[in-house]
Amino acid sequence: MLRIPPLLVKKCLVIILTLLCSCSNSQPQHTEKKVYPKTNPTIITAAQQITTWLPKVKGKKIGFVGNHTSIIRNGKKELTHLIDTLMSHQVAIKRVFAPEHGFRGKADAGEHVKNGIDTKTGLPIISLYGKNKKPFPKQLKDIELMVFDIQDVGVRFYTYIATLHYIMEACAENSIPLLLLDRPNPNANYVDGPVLEKEFKSFVGMHPVPIVYGMTIGEYAKMINGEKWLKNGIQCMLEVIPIKNYNHLSQYSLPIKPSPNLPNDISINLYPSLCLFEGTKNISVGRGTNMQFQVYGAPFLKSNFCFTPLPNEGAKHPKNEQKLCCGQDLRSYKKLHELKLNWLIKAYNTCPDKSVFFNSFFEKLVGTQKLRKQIINNVSIHNIKKSWKKDLYNFKKIKKKYLIYN
Repeated sequence: MLRIPPLLVKKCLVIILTLLCSCSNSQPQHTEKKVYPKTNPTIITAAQQITTWLPKVKGKKIGFVGNHTSIIRNGKKELTHLIDTLMSHQVAIKRVFAPEHGFRGKADAGEHVKNGIDTKTGLPIISLYGKNKKPFPKQLKDIELMVFDIQDVGVRFYTYIATLHYIMEACAENSIPLLLLDRPNPNANYVDGPVLEKEFKSFVGMHPVPIVYGMTIGEYAKMINGEKWLKNGIQCMLEVIPIKNYNHLSQYSLPIKPSPNLPNDISINLYPSLCLFEGTKNISVGRGTNMQFQVYGAPFLKSNFCFTPLPNEGAKHPKNEQKLCCGQDLRSYKKLHELKLNWLIKAYNTCPDKSVFFNSFFEKLVGTQKLRKQIINNVSIHNIKKSWKKDLYNFKKIKKKYLIYN
């Protein structure tokens, strides 16, 4: 029997293993296929879905509640007012009802707007931010259906939801159905702030909701109805046309500024927090500049960043007009997902005469007496927000019943 030396066997094994490895390495490598995320579908506002709701308005005498934000895209870039679209389809519009800032969105905040005629269409315009904030029965004469289309920003003291309340109430009292064309809320990604206490109810705070409530205007209308917040608990015949491809975390950039002093996405995001300064006597939030609700300042603050408010569109006489104001530039600040109190508290602590810091509007704005007292008593931001927790929890339970989107 032939004996093979052990050393030779070992060498042969090494050669065989080397060849096997070489063959294995020569085979094509199977790598995991890269899966790219799908592009998010385009958000389509209710107004844009003309074929969905046009049959509901054709042949009826219409009242239209809207302003400069009531627009749709005609092609990729061109924006068309919904009134023009309705008229091109021979819809019988009887009257237009306009909220704060007027139908074309040019009036100052708080400025009374008179009734008039729209120069472009010749339609009669009823102002709901002047002598009457709720349509009179005679102004609703012959109207068979009310159509509501206004871009909201999801903040309690933004008065378009107060106009919505009174429109719903007038419709309910006069048996007129309301068709609401929903639009995204650019501040729908969070809920924060004190819930309004009933003794501070006003046009800048109609309902027991927090400052930032995280709902679209269509969802909010359902809540007004469902919670029976209209006078005597009456309810409106309401239909909401929903937005397509939308949820509360969707990124949405408004195609047009919703009011004269909210010029861009940054100002809209900062608005809930910086608007608290409107309840102070001498802190400017940039009205009278091109940085509205993106900065704050006052003559008594010390900073390298300064600005001088001057009259401009939406601010004929801005706070601290023609006075040098120094403060903070927030145009590069990260996107907010909460109500920020640190800027207000910092300004208060820096004010040389704290007795004149707040004005009488502050409680109506924030919806509670507690916040002013907490700031004066140097309560920490953590403990201030902790005091909101129970009310916010209860509100979130209520709002769940009325959500259309995730």
